[in-house]
Amino acid sequence: MVKSQLFNKGGKIVLSSLAVVVFVVAFCNLFIPESSFFHISTFTVTILGKYLAFALLSLALDLVWGYLGILSLGHGAFFALGGYAFAMYLMRQIGDRGVYGNAELPDFMVFMNLKELPWFWYGFDNPIFAILMVMMVPAILAFVFGWFAFRSRVTGVYLSIITQALTYALMLAFFRNDMGFGGNNGLTDFKDILGFDLSADTTRVALLIITFFALVFGYLICRFIINSKLGRVVISIRDAESRVRFLGYKVEQYKLFIFVVSAVLAGIAGALYVPQVAIINPNIFSPLFSIELVIWVAIGGRGTLYGAIIGAIVVSLASTYFTSALPEVWLYALGGLFVVVTLYLPMGIVGLISKIKMKKA
Repeated sequence: MVKSQLFNKGGKIVLSSLAVVVFVVAFCNLFIPESSFFHISTFTVTILGKYLAFALLSLALDLVWGYLGILSLGHGAFFALGGYAFAMYLMRQIGDRGVYGNAELPDFMVFMNLKELPWFWYGFDNPIFAILMVMMVPAILAFVFGWFAFRSRVTGVYLSIITQALTYALMLAFFRNDMGFGGNNGLTDFKDILGFDLSADTTRVALLIITFFALVFGYLICRFIINSKLGRVVISIRDAESRVRFLGYKVEQYKLFIFVVSAVLAGIAGALYVPQVAIINPNIFSPLFSIELVIWVAIGGRGTLYGAIIGAIVVSLASTYFTSALPEVWLYALGGLFVVVTLYLPMGIVGLISKIKMKKA
């Protein structure tokens, strides 16, 4: 019974399809010779891994927007913080292999004439500490922000604007060179992860597989929450917050819990994204990225979880193609698509498929 609740039909189809794609891509990359037509390049492996990280991020937003009714325009901040936390670990692993050969300081710190490692970089040479920070930093920010916002009963468009202001403020802060995070250039030139060469095909495939399992794990967590008594209360808050409050429920606590869980999932997605794309810079904090994230969820189907996964992958695929083929058209097309979906397909791709099935039946 629990198993059937955790994997609904749509989720089974989407995740099973992704499992097949991941297996085929991994197999064709590692075991098919490069000279063969069926060989899949490491670049494709990296792109797919990035899409799956985006899918986990989209899943995190759907939890808080689709089921709690909070339209966050700042979820990119949690994604970026998780990415930066893990990138700090990757930077510490470079050691004396950097341009300046300094075993203690990353290259950008040497270039800025820093004499010692900033205190907030301590501990990031330990992978366990880094992984904890990947989850804790977004969680702490979400808890502090949510504590004040929800206790003040800020809702609707006002809350959305505040979340957007949050990520914009962080973007401006991380652009500063004196913040100690690489400024405009960000963190890059990673060499290895847990002792494995990041440029190796096997490492890239391993990251792809880990990202897929993280996506499945994130989906299961979200489904478990939604199918629980807590989830039913959360959905009730979305539909009729004042009534739930009148019944004696501590609405703020439910909102805070879901918001923090969503932020942690976003942070994990960021940590999986960074070693695959091999760079992170303050542009990831951009409000535009967070708005694009909302479009992913809307196009896929809000309040379905697996729809968010579909939306992230479909839009990312389209973005990869159009930004190279028709870069000047892509943003207009994306905005137009969002308007069309909002007006005519409020349940996105998932809703459209459901309608087609109902008509055939």
